[in-house]
Parts: sequence; C-alpha cells; structure tokens
Amino acid sequence: VMAVDAWLWALGLMTGPVWVHSVGLVCTLQTRPISGSLYKEGHVIIGGLFPVHFGAPEPDQMFTQRVQEAHCQGADLRSYGWLQTMIFTVEEINRNSSLLPNFTLGYLAADTCLAESSTLSAALAMVTGQVEMVSGEQCTMAPNVPIIIGDARSSASIVVADTLGVFDIPMVSYFASCACLSDRAKYPTFLRTVPSDAFQAKAMARLLHLMGWTWVGVISGDDAYGKSGVQLLLQELQGSGVCIDYLEIIPKSFAPNRMRRIVERIQSSKALVVVTFAISPDMEILLKEVLLHYLKAVKFTTPVGEQVHFDENGDPAASYDIINWHEGADGKVEFLQVGHFDAVKGPERDFQLDLGKVFWGGGWGGMVPVSVCSESCPPGTRKAVQKGRPVCCYDCIPCASGEISNATDSTECTKCPERFWSNTERTECIPMIVEFLSFQDNMGIILSVLSAAGAALTITVLAAFFHHRDTPLVRANNSELSFLLLLSLSLCFLCALAFIGRPAPWSCMLRHTLFGISFVVCLACVLSKTVVVLVAFRATLPGSNVMRYFGPVQQRAGIFLCTLIQVGICVLWLVLAPPLPTESAGGELGARVVLLCAVGSVAGFSLVLGYIGLLAAICFLLAFFARKLPDNFNEAKFITFSMLIFCAVWITFVPAYVSSPGKYTVAVEVFAILASSYGLLLCIFAPKCYIILLRPDKNTKKNMMAK
Repeated sequence: VMAVDAWLWALGLMTGPVWVHSVGLVCTLQTRPISGSLYKEGHVIIGGLFPVHFGAPEPDQMFTQRVQEAHCQGADLRSYGWLQTMIFTVEEINRNSSLLPNFTLGYLAADTCLAESSTLSAALAMVTGQVEMVSGEQCTMAPNVPIIIGDARSSASIVVADTLGVFDIPMVSYFASCACLSDRAKYPTFLRTVPSDAFQAKAMARLLHLMGWTWVGVISGDDAYGKSGVQLLLQELQGSGVCIDYLEIIPKSFAPNRMRRIVERIQSSKALVVVTFAISPDMEILLKEVLLHYLKAVKFTTPVGEQVHFDENGDPAASYDIINWHEGADGKVEFLQVGHFDAVKGPERDFQLDLGKVFWGGGWGGMVPVSVCSESCPPGTRKAVQKGRPVCCYDCIPCASGEISNATDSTECTKCPERFWSNTERTECIPMIVEFLSFQDNMGIILSVLSAAGAALTITVLAAFFHHRDTPLVRANNSELSFLLLLSLSLCFLCALAFIGRPAPWSCMLRHTLFGISFVVCLACVLSKTVVVLVAFRATLPGSNVMRYFGPVQQRAGIFLCTLIQVGICVLWLVLAPPLPTESAGGELGARVVLLCAVGSVAGFSLVLGYIGLLAAICFLLAFFARKLPDNFNEAKFITFSMLIFCAVWITFVPAYVSSPGKYTVAVEVFAILASSYGLLLCIFAPKCYIILLRPDKNTKKNMMAK
C-alpha cells in the first residue's frame, strides 16, 4: 500500500504542482494542517476536495473521549483521476490565452481521506487562508480560495455546504448526488455536475417493475447518499406492487457482528434481488452533472451529440445505461449495455431494455429470475394478504359460491348478477337452471301416475257401490255418505295434479284451496259415518231415542257445516295473503332457481292444516271408542286404521317438508296427499269391496247382524 501511495503522489508531482511540506518548523500551527495538499499559484486559487485515500473505519462515537483524527489507508484511483482532471483543466485554461488573457488560475487540492471531519477541516483551512506554508524562518499564508470543487461524498458535501453557506462561498460537487442538496433554501451556494438521486431511484423502481421483482431487499450506506436514496426509492415503489423484505444499513465502523448480521439477513431472505445505495465498494455510482445557478436555463449539445439541459432545480436530465455484469469465457468480468434510461423522453419511452442481451445464470437469453413472496393467484381465487406481512405476501382464497374472479391476482371476487351462478372453477357466471316439479320429471311422472290411478280406483269403487247399492252391505254402510266420501276422495287424488307443473298464480291458489276443502269433506264424511256407527249401537238400548238427532238431514248438515268452516278459512286466506309463485335461489340450491308457490300467509296455511288435523283426531278418538262393536260390522275398526295412517303421514310431513330442498318440498306435499288418500280408500273400502265382489255370499242381512 505504501508503494502505491508513493507512486501516486510522485505522479502528481510530475504534472507541475508544488508539494507542500514542512522544512525546519519555525511557526507552530494552532490547528491541524491540511491532510496532504497540492498547491499551484495563480491570480485566483480554486480549492479542491478529493478522497484520494480511503478513510479507516470510524469507531462508534460514544462521546466519552476526544474524537481521534481519521487515518488514511488504501488508495482510490478514481478519486485520483478526478484530481488529475481538475489539474489538467486548470493547465488547459492557463495554456489557452484566449480564455483568460493575462490571468492565471491556481489550485489548492486536499486529500479528504473519505471522512467528514478531515473534509470540513480542509475546507475551512482553504477559505480562511490558514497558515500552511512554512519556508525558512518565515511563516507565509496560502491565499484563501473563492470557490471549492468537491467533495465526492454526499455526507461530506452536506457538512461543508452547511458551513460555506454562511460565507456565501460557492461549492461545486462532482459526485454528491443526494436529492437533499437540491434544496436551494438550505444550500444556496451548493452546485453540482451530477443529477439528483431522485432520477436514479426512479430508474431503479422502473427496473424492478419491468423485471417483475416484487420482493426485494435494500442495503444502504450510513450516509446522506444511502439514506436519501433509499427514501426516494421507497417513495417511487409506493403503489407499484414492489415490496421490501428488509432494509439494512452498513455501519461506518464496519463492526464485524453487525456486518455478519446483515449477511445472514440476506442469506435467510427469500428475496433474490438486492438494491443497494452505497459508495463505490458496494455499487458503481453513475456520474451526474449540475451547472452553476446562472447556467440553469442553458441548453446545448456537446461535441459528441449529447443534449444537455436542466430542470427547475438546476439538475440535468438523468440518463443511465443499464449494464449487465457477467463472467466471460476467460473468467474475467464483462460489462454489457443491455438497456438505457433517459428521463428526457418521457414516461412512455424513457426506459429501454433488451432482455435478449442479458446474461442470466443459465446463459444468454436465459430465464429471468423470479423474486416474489407468493405465487400469482389463478382465476377463480382472490388474494388475501397474510397477517402481519407486506402486501406481496398473500394466500390464494377460492371464491365463494355465486362469486367469480376471471383475472390473475384478483384482490376480490365479484358476485354474480341475479339469476346467474358461478361455474365449478369460479371463473364465469352461468345462467341458473330453472327447476320445478314438472310432468316431465321422473318424480313428476310417478306422482302423476299414482294420482290418476288413485282417482281411477276411487271411481271404480264408486261404480261398484252404485251398482250394488241395494245390497245389505252397501245399505248398512250408509250409501249416501259412502258415495260422498268416494267423490271427495277422488278430488283428493286429483288435487295432487295441481301441485305438479310450473307454478302460476291460479295454480298456487287452486292447489291449496282444493286440497284443504276436499280433505275436509272427506274427513267430515268419515266423522259422520263414525258417529252414526257409534250412536246406532248405543240406540239399541231400551228407551233410547238418540237416533232421531243423527238422521240423514242432520248428517248432511254436519258435513256442510264442517266444510263451510274450511271454505271460510280458505276465502280469508285468498283475500288477505294468497299463495303466489316465488323463486328460491342461492345458498344450498347452488346454480338452481327453484320455482315454488309461497304460502303467502303462514297463519292461513297453518289454520287449513290445523283444521284438517283436528277433524282427523276427532275421527280417530271416536273410532277408537267404537272398536268393540260386532266383528262383522265393525267399520269403526277400519276407520281407526285409516286415521292412524292419516295422522302418521301428516305428522311426518311437517319435518320432511321443512328439511326438503327445492322442488322436493312440493314432492313431499304431493306424497303426503296421495299416501293419506290411499290410506282412507284402502282401509275403509277394501274390506267392503272384497265382500261385494269376491264373497257375495256374505253380503246378506243375516251376516251383517251376526256377532
């Protein structure tokens, strides 16, 4: 390292400047001298601050002891090149007599050693004319400088600009790019020849978005450049879909434990892309350019055809080359320009990138690395951000039934419109299937056949009874009530057909009223027959004349009265809240629209069923009391069986009706009607038809009166 340092400074001496050193100290300096300086006389002296050497790692300041002077170590060839550039420029200006005739420029350059403290010390020494030159027995002063070129670091430039602003001394930086230095109210005398970091952050944000890197890490230096650059980058990334997994700051002291922690954080992260805002050891900083205040409005083209102009802050337009680093065939690192960012061209054309030129891990034109926290959510799902994690980390939740998402990475599912439902994949809405108990359904066909067969069987029994109406069996069973009962039973069978087919207002009102009235007529006839049988055998007692109160006229009146009550209930039901067609969709029905007849008034429907249940219960009790009548004429026994079946059917009907989905509710109701009707028909009339048709020898008065 010492050999390199000696060579660098020897090369500097050959360019003509005078190396200032002390020979036999006579004067005692009150402050630290400028750390390594190059001086050339002239009418006007230009100051220069260049970090030719790297500074030693600064320890964490605990403010328990005096701050030690920064030590220089290592050499920065790039900074040395900047120094030589200033020297060369001054020499060229002085050599060209047409630029500054009879006037020469000088310079006083200092090595800042990449430390804020030495940078500020050198700057103050330059502008105050501090005693620096010691010659023989006389102390002389280096003339103060009216302007300073430097420093390279943003943090050092901020410290110096804060101080020089008090003296109104301009400062032109060649590499300090912090956006905070664009604040003319705070730094009125600071100028620079590089653009602000705001453009660099914008270019980085565009690069991340273009490459699809939504899950990245950020590393910054513990200086103004790093902190300001990260802040600008975070502002650019807001709302872009790019998330930061971690943000680590490289300490100035380079403490081993803290450096290890940063490395471990990078290795443990899922992010494969790391964005850095740091000095040259971490990433190559692109040069930027700022002109003096009076040149802000100037626009010109350089000899190489580059257009130069400035924004309202005096910063030149940003232009960056996108460089791809990769290892060449000879094992050396190669640099290939694969794209370009030019802020002058506007947001639509400012970024150009040729992915075919990029050399990835797999070679030329290889697959772009994927750096995401969670994979994309396919159509039919939505993104749900994981609790406590950034928005880039999410779970893919399937859309609920009746909702869809037809795009990748949907944040929410859209509910299907009315009469539409989601398909199995939850990617599109399809029309719902209209469903009702129709005559074309297998179930509808079966119920229709059972209904027609029941009605036909009832009419057949009626015809048989009418044909044998003069026989003892038919006469003994009150033929008039039997005929009315059979007619009402045929209506009970036929009313089941009103429940099948597409619901309409007339069919909804007809099915419930016909069902209620026909069953009441049927039960009223059964009740009348039961009462007549019970009273007929009680009237055989001596002195009993009770039969005169239960003659044919009274029986007809009783049936009419029972039916009239049900008719009144049905009329009120139809007037106040009639049953009407309705649609049931969603929920357990899924993609089906079920057409049903809403009962309208629950109270009306309950009264109709309740009245039927009341008559059935009375019939059952009376028939049960008459069960010990003569065996050959025990019609009450058959009525008891029929009422048991009737009550059992309608008791089980209620839970089955409530729990059945869709059109099956109607099927359950039709089944209950048919089952109870078949129960009445078979239990009451099957034994009589057996005697009438198959055993006519028992159809005698003697046999009817036998015990």
